[in-house]
Amino acid sequence: MSDARSENSAGEALSPPSRAARTRKGQRLAGFIYGTIIALSVIVAGARAYPHSAGHIAALVAVTCAVFWIAHVYAHGLGQSAAEQEHLTLEELREIASREGSIAEAAFLPVAALLLGATGIVSTRLAVWLAFVLGLVVLGVQGVVFARVERLGLLATATVVVGNLGLGLLLVALKLVLTH
Repeated sequence: MSDARSENSAGEALSPPSRAARTRKGQRLAGFIYGTIIALSVIVAGARAYPHSAGHIAALVAVTCAVFWIAHVYAHGLGQSAAEQEHLTLEELREIASREGSIAEAAFLPVAALLLGATGIVSTRLAVWLAFVLGLVVLGVQGVVFARVERLGLLATATVVVGNLGLGLLLVALKLVLTH
């Protein structure tokens, strides 16, 4: 179909996603991109600091992404409470934590790759490269997801994917330059 409607398994037309659903999807996508860039920068810095310890690098990535997730939950919780001039309920805090969870979830694949090195299945060097490449693949996929949501054509999709990858590589390069 050419419009925003899709069909369910019975062939019945479904209404387009609500604005709230699109907003939530966009926020999760943003969290994944943010979390992936954090993970990539920590992998690069961790590999320089601990070149023979994939387990240490994995722990750094996991803890850093978790800390940024907690910081986002805290900041958004305070911001929402101030904006609404009401105390947050536990349910509202859970909603914020869930929405921002994609920041921490973005570390999953890179950490899994690093754990292959920590357990001796692959070398630390290979684990670091695998984690880095997986992070870049995730950034590329996130660009495709964005392009699909926005119904972009092939050239625009390629531009978004290259932009996503370029931004990720640029931020990692800046981190390297500034910290070493």
